[in-house]
Amino acid sequence: MTIDFKKDKSGLVPVIVQDASTKTVLMLGYMNEEAYKKTIETKLVTFYSRSKERLWTKGEESGHTLDLVDIKVDCDNDTLLVNVHPNGPTCHTGADTCWKEDNKTTFGFLTNLESTIAQRKLEANPKESYIASLFEEGINKIAQKVGEEAVEVVIEAKDSDDNLFLNESADLLFHYLILLQQKGFELKDVVEVLERRNKK
Repeated sequence: MTIDFKKDKSGLVPVIVQDASTKTVLMLGYMNEEAYKKTIETKLVTFYSRSKERLWTKGEESGHTLDLVDIKVDCDNDTLLVNVHPNGPTCHTGADTCWKEDNKTTFGFLTNLESTIAQRKLEANPKESYIASLFEEGINKIAQKVGEEAVEVVIEAKDSDDNLFLNESADLLFHYLILLQQKGFELKDVVEVLERRNKK
């Protein structure tokens, strides 16, 4: 890996720090060649502090270190993407990130859909909301719907209509997310189980 530390007269390159698990961007810092070498050697992310004018290992005072996972350099060889496992909040303010965002696993649209389901469960009128009506009927009805949709997926999987198969798959996933919430869980809880299995 070639890093162009001489491209800027300061000898510094910007460093984007990202949680290796959640993919959340945690902070932006700077490294010179010495900081980079120390990071590689210690496996703890070390920056060059422009304000302190010295090397600075993240968490050297707070204990909230950043364990190095890997480093990637961009196409111009002058910006680094550092993937880490953070030990506590990253920002000096105590926030998870320097943008005051929670560092948690998200699944894009599926996370938004989970939020919609949770909101309908709490706030919607069962007479006006299909989701709310399922929650009102309880676990037996919700589990029954998951079973019905699973059967439909199996039937369509054995047919040749890909559109029907995908639509039934969407119905199954939708109702499964409702079942998870009825049981007090989220998609991330299932993913954590799969991740634990993958490590065995």
